[in-house]
Amino acid sequence: MQILGRTTSANVQKVVWLMTELGLAYERADVGGKFGGNRTAEYLSMNPNGRVPTLIDGDEVIWESNTILRYLANQYGPTPLYPQDSVLRSECERWMDWQLSTLNAPMTPLFQMMVRMTPEQRDPEVVAKHLATARAEFELLDTSLAARPYLGGEAFTLGDICVGVIAYRWFELPIERGTPLPNLARWFEAVASRPGFQQHVVMPLS
Repeated sequence: MQILGRTTSANVQKVVWLMTELGLAYERADVGGKFGGNRTAEYLSMNPNGRVPTLIDGDEVIWESNTILRYLANQYGPTPLYPQDSVLRSECERWMDWQLSTLNAPMTPLFQMMVRMTPEQRDPEVVAKHLATARAEFELLDTSLAARPYLGGEAFTLGDICVGVIAYRWFELPIERGTPLPNLARWFEAVASRPGFQQHVVMPLS
């Protein structure tokens, strides 16, 4: 298998983290960001969005990071990371969808402003708005984790991978995070201890 995408992309990190969890061999090529290559005709013929990652598995080409996670878990499972039980699977998948639809909304612009802009380029009011929204979402996570060790319940799942890569950015950004959230901190410590996280997510933000 081949993964097209740079290591600093959170969406690429999700995929390579899962592949480490599943013990799958792969090759990766730097695409996107400073490496470019994601707007070429060849790349767009595989992934019309021109984003990373793209997974090539034999004759199959899959794009969209959360879809890639589901594909890998189905193709190379079964795995407890993607439960077979429909109720447990819904617990996992709702957090995968929440990460894309809700958590990314404030975290993506906040990351862009705090990492890829100079202080002079930032609008303090816009930063404050996204910071407050992100804080509210992590408070929601903290509440949800009060009675369970992981987002999907008792076991680590794809939902924790999806949210975990964004939580790393939350804890690493040079921002004021407010009062500590103990349930979030406990969950993040467990997630961050996994070898795939240490290998593929822990790195300077860029």
